[in-house]
Amino acid sequence: MFQRWILILAGLLWLGACVGGSVVLLHYASTAGEAGEVGPLWPQTAGLAFNPSGKTLVVAVHPHCPCTRATVAELNELMLALKGQVKAYVLVMRPHEFPAGWENTDVLSSARRIPNTQVVIDLDGQKAALFGAKTSGEAILYDGRGRVMFNGGITEGRGHIGDNPGVERILSLVRTGKADKNSSLVFGCPLNAKACPLEKAGDSTQQTKGETNGKSDRL
Repeated sequence: MFQRWILILAGLLWLGACVGGSVVLLHYASTAGEAGEVGPLWPQTAGLAFNPSGKTLVVAVHPHCPCTRATVAELNELMLALKGQVKAYVLVMRPHEFPAGWENTDVLSSARRIPNTQVVIDLDGQKAALFGAKTSGEAILYDGRGRVMFNGGITEGRGHIGDNPGVERILSLVRTGKADKNSSLVFGCPLNAKACPLEKAGDSTQQTKGETNGKSDRL
């Protein structure tokens, strides 16, 4: 009888640990990242040129952040919908203490397939810092004079693919020059993190619309 109660107690403890871990991960997945301190103008010292005849979008990403896969998928949809009206840079962070190639993840390979987009390996996130980005997935839109039009995320949650305010606002700003807001919440890991808390917990992304595949049937 005593052994039976020990087994029951052990089972309850294991169940409690599983539930507790799931609650922590769920809370993390629904918590927005830190908003960046973005200046009003394009940083000239970043060594990148904005598009004077159109709009320019800068997206900073952590290549080992699983939830950033959704950001890259949304960026692909966005760039396809805009049909060349916007030039984009994807800044892929790599700490200097890690060897070249550390950044070669599916996030990077997917970003390289996005049209009208240039991928830039960003050593220690220096360029992202000049733009003011702090969270993986943070997107900053500039007009033809290098003035900020929008700053925020382009997903509705960590790893969530689907309609979201960030994408809708960027589309509206590019097409009409107006939007209900010029910001949105950004969901992702800190850019300066060596690893994402969700990385070891498995793939947390909610692939509701499929991976980046060069097609756009939503926007």
